[in-house]
Formats: sequence, C-alpha cells, structure tokens
Amino acid sequence: MAWNRTQEHVLALAPDDVWRIISDPARLPDWNPAVRSLVPAHDGALVPGSRLAFTPNPPLLGAVHSRTAPDAVVTRNQAGVSFAWRQPQPGGGLLVHWEIAEHPAGTLLTQRVAIEGHGSWLFTESNAKPLASHFAENCARLYRLAGGTPDPSHRIVIAGGSGFLGIRLAADLLCHGLDPVILTRSPDPVSPFRQVRWDGHSQGAWTTELDPAEGSVSLVNLAGRLVDARPTAENIAELRDSRVDATRALVQASRKHEVPLDHWVQASTTAIYSDAGDERLTEDSPLPEATAALPQMTGVARPWEEALNGARALRSTILRTGVVLEQESPAFDRLSLLARTGLGGPVGSGVQWVSWIHLTDWLRIVRAGLGLEPGIDLDEGVVIAASPAPVRNAGFMAALRSVLAPGPLKRFSLATPEPMLKLGAAALRTDPALGLTGRHATSNRLPRAGFAFTYPELDGALAAITG
Repeated sequence: MAWNRTQEHVLALAPDDVWRIISDPARLPDWNPAVRSLVPAHDGALVPGSRLAFTPNPPLLGAVHSRTAPDAVVTRNQAGVSFAWRQPQPGGGLLVHWEIAEHPAGTLLTQRVAIEGHGSWLFTESNAKPLASHFAENCARLYRLAGGTPDPSHRIVIAGGSGFLGIRLAADLLCHGLDPVILTRSPDPVSPFRQVRWDGHSQGAWTTELDPAEGSVSLVNLAGRLVDARPTAENIAELRDSRVDATRALVQASRKHEVPLDHWVQASTTAIYSDAGDERLTEDSPLPEATAALPQMTGVARPWEEALNGARALRSTILRTGVVLEQESPAFDRLSLLARTGLGGPVGSGVQWVSWIHLTDWLRIVRAGLGLEPGIDLDEGVVIAASPAPVRNAGFMAALRSVLAPGPLKRFSLATPEPMLKLGAAALRTDPALGLTGRHATSNRLPRAGFAFTYPELDGALAAITG
C-alpha cells in the first residue's frame, strides 16, 4: 500500500451495538464528518460487490467526486466481525476497513484506511487522510450513536480540553462510559463532547462543574498556550501566565465547594529540567539552579506547578510529560514532515536526549491519576510521564526515517546544524531550544505503582503509530 493508517479504540458497548452502526454505510456521515454520504445503490443485503455511492466532504470536493468517480464497492461484510469497502481511483483505490472484537471493557474497534495506485499522493491528501483523521472524536460520536450514555455521577472536567491531548482524553473517557466536560475559551459547534465556556482566569458559571454535590468530580488541568513561540520576554510571560492564571482560577473554584474533588491531575512538562545534558532524571531530581534554568522552560513550568498549592482535592498528581507521539500530535506531525522530506537528520549535535511517550501510555497514566486503572496505585505528587527508554536525538530521527522516509532517505538525510535551526526557527517564529535541548527523564514511581508501559521502546511505538 502507498499509504495506510490503522487505529484502535475501545468503546464500553456490546459488540452488537457497535456492529449495528458500522455495518450500515448510510450512518457513516453521522460519526465521520469527512463523509457527506455513503448510500447503497440498491435495496437488500450488502454483500461483496454491492455498490455504494460515496460523496466526501467538503461540498466542493464532494461535487467533483460525485461527477467523476465510480461507485464504491463492498469488499467484505462478515456479520459481527468486519465490514470493508473500496473506492476505485485512477490507477488504484481507497480502502476502508472496520473490524470489531470483544474487549474486557466492551468492544475494540479497529479502523484501517489505505490507498494504493499511481495517483495515491493526490488522493491520500484529499480522501484518505480526512477519512482517517480525528478517529478518537469519531469514536466518541459512534459511542453516542450506538446508544452509549455517559455516567453523570462520575464527571471529569478537562480544563484546556480543546487541544490535541484534551480531545483524545475526552474521547477515551467518554467511550469508557464516563462524563467528560471540556472547559474551553472557544467551544467547537461540532464537538461530540459537552463544553462549557470559561476565560481561563476569572470565576464564572463554569465553577459549578467542579461541585461534587451529586456523585464524584475529578479534574484534569491541561490549560495553557502552546509552547511553539519565539522565546521573547513577552511570549514567555504569556506562556507562564496562561498556565498559572488558569490553575489559580481552578484552585479558587475548587475551594468554593464543601466536598473536595476526588482527583486532580495537573499537566506539566519534563522541560521543567531545562537542558539537562546526560543527567539521569527522575521524580526525585532537583530542579536546575537559576543560572541553568531556561526561562521558557523551568521559568514557565515551575510556577505552573506551584500554582496548584491550595487545591481542594483528595489526591493531586502532577504529570511531567515528555514528547507525546501519535498521528496528528503537533510534535509528531512536524518531525514526520522532516523525515519525509530529506531533512530528518540529527538536529544540532544530535546527542541531546528525547524523553518521549506514546499517546496510549499517556492516556493510561492520566487514567491512573484519576483512579481509573485497576491494579495501579499511583502516588500523589510528581510523576514523570515518559517512556523508560529515552533516546538521543540522532537515534530518534533515524528511527523516524526508517518508518516514514521514502527510498534512500531512510538511511541518508540532511542534518540540521544549530545555526540553520536557529535561522529556521526565526522564520517560523518558534523556539530553537525545543530542538536543541534535551532531557533523559524516566519515572521511578510508575513501576512502583504497578504500571507497565504498552510501548516502552521507540521502535514499537513508531510501528504502532505508522502501521
């Protein structure tokens, strides 16, 4: 295949409920907005060879497609197990395949989207990637469509939940039958989640979401501006204040209610250690001295963590997270672009450490912090959310090239010397320190809590992401 993406998601539903929706092509637009319509061309049972009139979104693309493309064709319909269809395209085709299996929590849904043929480069961008994108959100829509109902007695508020991590966490929690609520400055009208508007610094009607008057309430605080900005004094102040102000507002709101929150999971970052060289860092490592503390790293993360003081919660956990890897994550998408275009060599010296984590493991650690992972008893306080196997930048980029770069670029690629990186960072209005600094950070507390990583090694993580 010229391009393919395989993804999985667990839904707390019986397999028959999920099958009822995914085996009905006409329902696909209800849970995947990239599809305008997928209508059987005839009545009766859908068997291999049955034709489907496929129209993608947006409207202009759909109009062109409906006038020029032949019908899609059902390629598999194994009752209760798998459903697949193929859209013929010049010199190849688009394949969409869903498979379901029983899972201890309900149903495991696997989606594979693949494209082949001479025109795959064009149709990958216009048809395949939109169909495969936002899979977690689409599964949240599917969960509701198949009859899933979140438990209102177990509410989890996600502050800053409209970013990549927040949306994936909300989908994970909803599809496990919980009741996520996203606090956001800009509600999304097509979001499958309940959203409540807040401004990130003042009190308002949103504070009632933290009232555990009925059932339990926990909080995950991810609020803060993206760090991808030039390290000017003004930008650093905005990075810091967006995190500190939001955390203080949440702390103040938590103290309004007589009953404390069950759990508070506070986001932070391994960048709090600034550029740590070859030092082996754990939760017990001291933060750098003022002379070694980068203001856009330690200077932002330290006050962010300190702002949690005074929170009214039975248990609070601070997650110092490494680089989160998954399709569509900002870091992975940027690094993938370098690997695919011949610029995926070492950055700077290449010896700086990359502490990373697969999204699946990050979600499990958050669930552990919320008391939702059976058999995992996570300590209060700081927890490093990063794989037990950090790699140096040169090794990280080589591993990325091995699975993403075409032909000879898998073995040979242009390095990015420090002066070039700084010049490019200035043009892109980002911080060169994001690529030039590093940390070897691993957790002592996760193994003690009984946590075993699903993806402890980079090769396995990348295979899962790109397979």
